[in-house]
Amino acid sequence: MASANVSKMIKLKSSDHHEFEVEEAVAMESQTIRRMIEDGCADDCISLPDIDSEVLMKVIEFCRNHVGDARLSNGTSSSSSVQELQIWEDDFVKADQAMLYDLIMAAYNLKIKGLLQLTCQAVADMIKGKTTEEIRKILKIKNDFTHAQSEIHTVIKEIDTENPFIF
Repeated sequence: MASANVSKMIKLKSSDHHEFEVEEAVAMESQTIRRMIEDGCADDCISLPDIDSEVLMKVIEFCRNHVGDARLSNGTSSSSSVQELQIWEDDFVKADQAMLYDLIMAAYNLKIKGLLQLTCQAVADMIKGKTTEEIRKILKIKNDFTHAQSEIHTVIKEIDTENPFIF
């Protein structure tokens, strides 16, 4: 007799043509994929043309670790489970900047709210307390201020430092 506990498997295909077979519950952590499954558009394989295999593996890893997050938010999970998940998330976002940015884009496109929040918070933490120049360097933002605009910005910073109550 076959086990009644067999879950349906979904194939996901990355932009570099690697296929990953995941449990339906894992795939449905993505609201985009959930809608495709519910609308019957996921018969054979779901192609994800904007996500390469390395990023997709990380997305799947995140989703596997967050299946059933509702029980965590309902308070029906133990505090040790919540702590374990927090430790896991802290390790998960210890990725290089390029991977974090790719994960943000994948989370946005696949509508995985938890992954988007986690990765955006990681980037916010990276730039927290940094100067404007340091933030530009981290985020690879070109300084397009003219010399006059830079001088004005410097003067405003000086005034703010000397008189914090003004601004």
